Amino acid sequence: MTIPCPSLAYSRTRSKIGATMIYCVVPRPLADELYPKLVEHYSDDENVSVIVDRREFDRRARYAGSGRESADVQRRIIRDRRRARVPGDLLPLATAS
Repeated sequence: MTIPCPSLAYSRTRSKIGATMIYCVVPRPLADELYPKLVEHYSDDENVSVIVDRREFDRRARYAGSGRESADVQRRIIRDRRRARVPGDLLPLATAS
């Protein structure tokens, strides 16, 4: 996965941040075998970082296999975040005389 880094606000600081950063994500079950090899392989490239996936479970796949939604399953609540209207009726407009 390549993630572009935005340019810095002050270019005169001459930061060593590259234009892109590549993350090589290793699954946890394969970390013992692959992580040391990948770190050694990418040791010369500053724009590549090897990391181990630390997620315990995939949140999106939790409900995907069921095919139907259950009433006892906690679901995300979507709220209306717009400002509440002032209760009551509007006053009549003044007439120009």
